[in-house]
Amino acid sequence: MKASTTRRAAPWLLGLALALLLAPHARAAEYTLVVQPILPPEQTRAAFQPLADYLSDVTGHTIKLVTARNFVTYWETMRRGGYDLILDAAHFTDFRVHRMDYRILAKQPDTVTFSLVTAPDVLVFDPEDLINHTLLTLPSPSLGAVRLAEMFPNPVRQPRFLDADDSIVALDRLLKGEAAAAMVPTPLMNAYPMLNVVTTTEPAPQVALSAAPGVDAATRQAITGALLGAERTAAGRAMLQAINLPGFEAASTQTYDGYHELLTGVWGY
Repeated sequence: MKASTTRRAAPWLLGLALALLLAPHARAAEYTLVVQPILPPEQTRAAFQPLADYLSDVTGHTIKLVTARNFVTYWETMRRGGYDLILDAAHFTDFRVHRMDYRILAKQPDTVTFSLVTAPDVLVFDPEDLINHTLLTLPSPSLGAVRLAEMFPNPVRQPRFLDADDSIVALDRLLKGEAAAAMVPTPLMNAYPMLNVVTTTEPAPQVALSAAPGVDAATRQAITGALLGAERTAAGRAMLQAINLPGFEAASTQTYDGYHELLTGVWGY
């Protein structure tokens, strides 16, 4: 009698074990992660794939890193809700908080600025000296482009803006003599010490990682915890070293409040 009961129970126990084994995989989701296109797509993938891998491991979901070719396509896809997780500048972050109900999860420490620079053999001491001269910049509505709009508010007294797909392309073209100046993230100057800095913008909060409404609360909490605590684990420290960041810090909507106004006048705002 005992043997018969065991035989009847065995299929049920096997089914339960199989369900428990497969349950986490059935619940796993895929989320896209995009980083603003300051760098070329291939460099963005190389720089931030370790972050996507780390977040996949800590959440149990597939975090798929995607790239945008330039800020025009990035802005359009973002406005349509095409990205789940976004690491980008203050004005975009605040825009999505106010207009799209995104949640801020964490930010890079410190602040960021942009610098107006010229080639080694071009000396300019005032931005107004560049009026009617060519100036390379990432397309609007990148942070560099909207800062330039602040710098040159009069449309008849502006440089002749030339779009570059990313900052590396802008600097390469500047060094080839294709323009008189370029507007680029200040940290890039470490790799281009020969350039002349005309002026540097007011600082803004560093980039933040934010999540779309479709990312559930448990996943958001897991990501925030993993980023804020990255320095305390071997996997987290390896990720930070791979993406060349000292760590992440807590951020709130107040940190970025008001920066969306930099997008005033931009198509689609």
